[in-house]
Amino acid sequence: MGVLVLASKSDNASMTLYDAMKGLGGWRESKSSPLGDYYIHECGSVYLLLIDRLHIKADNIDLIFSEDTNLDVDDVLILSKHVSGSNTPAMTLHAIGIPGALPYGIKGTSGGINGIIVPPSKYFASLFRRMDKLARDRKLDDYFDITLETTHHGPILETPTLYIEIGSTDKEWSRVDVAECWAEVISDVLGMKGQKYRYFNPKSDVMIGFGGGHYAPRHKAIIVNSDFNLGHVIANYSLVFDQISECETPLGPWSECVENAVKSTRKSFPNNKIFAHLDRKSFRGWERSAIIQKLNELGVEVRRGKQILQR
Repeated sequence: MGVLVLASKSDNASMTLYDAMKGLGGWRESKSSPLGDYYIHECGSVYLLLIDRLHIKADNIDLIFSEDTNLDVDDVLILSKHVSGSNTPAMTLHAIGIPGALPYGIKGTSGGINGIIVPPSKYFASLFRRMDKLARDRKLDDYFDITLETTHHGPILETPTLYIEIGSTDKEWSRVDVAECWAEVISDVLGMKGQKYRYFNPKSDVMIGFGGGHYAPRHKAIIVNSDFNLGHVIANYSLVFDQISECETPLGPWSECVENAVKSTRKSFPNNKIFAHLDRKSFRGWERSAIIQKLNELGVEVRRGKQILQR
């Protein structure tokens, strides 16, 4: 089994990151596939693929790549630009899918399908913590926001997936030093130079975050200060309540969104204990109570921030 690292010629930052990954060395001679040229790293478990089309539209590329190459893929890392309305420079990463968006079943504007979320990469938390450490050591945090994001956009894949991003303008997308930092992070966490489990503990408990804004500062604080793994992080805007009565179980797609986030995370971590962390202040009391009740029905423990970090 291996990790597919995917880059796109249609994305400037993706190409900068792709060049940095190649610069790590240790790649065997390139091979051709109908999707594009790819390399296998000498560690034997990391594949680097370059495609023409934009990655957010590359539905099922995990399965297609495996069928074309006879290589098994159990995780996908997609190299990408990050875009924000504020143009804030950022080093960021996130799981994918469009949770809670209505109407269900229609294609999203940035790939994916409303209501469908992709299993999160099991390396999510490890990659974030290692990036946070290396970026700060190299003083990149003087200019870049070191962050993670909630689950959003396409493509549709079956394999656990994560986006690795540089934001947010041409100036940042071409930053070789930032791309090289990301490449080293990926190499370290995937054990491309040995010590595969130095930064990733496959047995750690797994946190799912609910609530807060798109950059999820309260969930980020838990992950950066712990050794937990991370599943989906679901923003308030994806948890839609249609009924505001405090006396009845609220209606709306929030319930299915919570259930899908748990099911999807369990696909990535079938043998781990999964718990939830809520950005409590981002919910009204009755919303919080409804989410906690739903999580209890799904067998998911809810832990508070102070409780988590004291363990």
